[in-house]
Order: sequence, then C-alpha cells, then structure tokens
Amino acid sequence: MGSGSKRNYVQMNAEHPHLGPWMLLKTPPDTCPECAMKHGPNEPHNQQSLTYQYDFYGKHGRWPTWADAMAHCTPDVREKWKKALSEKGVKV
Repeated sequence: MGSGSKRNYVQMNAEHPHLGPWMLLKTPPDTCPECAMKHGPNEPHNQQSLTYQYDFYGKHGRWPTWADAMAHCTPDVREKWKKALSEKGVKV
C-alpha cells in the first residue's frame, strides 16, 4: 500500500482490540458505518448484520445484543422496538 492511500478495511487496532486476524471491509456509501444498513440516526443498528456483530465484537470482546443495537436510541424508540421484537419472540 503506497503512502497516502486509504485502507478500505478495519483490522485489529486500539479501537478494535478484539478483532484479531479479522478485517472488516468498509461499509457501502450511504449506509451506517457500524451495521452497513440504511437507517436513520435514531433507529437501532441491525443486530443481525455480520458487519455490526464483528464491529461490536472487535470493540467490546463480546457479541452484541438487541439492547446494544438500540442503546443510542431514545427511550421511546427503544420501547417500540422492544415491543415489536417481543411480538416476534425475541427477548431484549
């Protein structure tokens, strides 16, 4: 890789100390950089996205839960998602 070129992946570093030998590709343009999905800033990340799971694991050393995926949301949004997930049999 020449000087000045940008990496198009993430590998183990200070922000992702648990990523080990894995590398994550950059997410497509116009998608969330954490879960690679299109969603508003007040909506949860896609907890089932492999991008989100490995990004989260790389940062925290554990797999994410739905509670983690919606931790940045407002209480109202979290309650709506908890209800919708509960109706599908998902415990949050």
